[in-house]
Amino acid sequence: MNGFDQLPDSLILLIFNSISDIKTLICCRSVSKRFNSLVPQTESLSLKVDCVISPESDSGSLFTLLKSLLKSIHDLLKPDTKPTTRNQTQNSPARILKQFDRIRDLQIELPAGDLKLEKGAVIKWRAEFGKSLKSCVVLGFRRVANSEGYNAEVEIDFAGGLKTRVVWTISALIAASARHYLLNDVVKEHREMERLVLVDREGEGTVAMEREGLRECREESGVAARGVDWQEEGRRTVVPSVRMRMRHEQRVQLKDGVWVEGVTLVVVRPCNGGGDVEDAELALGAFGGGIFGEAVQVLLKNESYLLEMNSF
Repeated sequence: MNGFDQLPDSLILLIFNSISDIKTLICCRSVSKRFNSLVPQTESLSLKVDCVISPESDSGSLFTLLKSLLKSIHDLLKPDTKPTTRNQTQNSPARILKQFDRIRDLQIELPAGDLKLEKGAVIKWRAEFGKSLKSCVVLGFRRVANSEGYNAEVEIDFAGGLKTRVVWTISALIAASARHYLLNDVVKEHREMERLVLVDREGEGTVAMEREGLRECREESGVAARGVDWQEEGRRTVVPSVRMRMRHEQRVQLKDGVWVEGVTLVVVRPCNGGGDVEDAELALGAFGGGIFGEAVQVLLKNESYLLEMNSF
């Protein structure tokens, strides 16, 4: 008898929840029959995608991209599975997670962000979803420099800057809606789940769904077939009509002598509803501390202007 045989199941499950990494837990299943039976009961999981995307993938479909990224993980889970038809979602997150029965907290990490930015630009965004978009906060910089690299004489193209800010926001919304689409099957199949987050290793964007949002998504699971809230061909959730409250500062000096130029903060909410949380509270809670949190605090003191956009 080894030391683990003397531990109760509840303590081993606590250890598995602390590990959370799916690849590691899969390896644990081969340790013993007991581990094999306990791993599926793990409640807190993290799926990290390491694979390199094939250039043959459809660049217009983030759904196809993630399926390709997850191929090697699926092979690890089902090494003896025979090839099936092309249209089956055997490499989807839902398929990978089928052997876990009690998922309550799940984080999926992609290897890279979705946006193609101009050189020097930095964008971070965080979107909250239920059956559709609840809110999205976008923070962007045109350039970041220390005190030595800052040039006060550089002119800013305000007309071009506004166009860029709108493009940043729309691009972030498209990326967020595509990621949300990916999670639909996972949400439907794991009804005990209370929190679901999809991030990328570059820290660009986050899609989050909490308990109430997950419930909404499950209740609307049949709507996809009717084409009401889901855009099948585009492989993303339809973005509803939204209002975008935008704040901008030409140049901002942050702590430690860091300058950021063309700083933009956008809080996006659906025109109909959007919750009771104030825009400022959403923005402050989106990115934590550091230069991003500091930039948000500075911009919230500025005057804002409101734009509206139709559903797309």
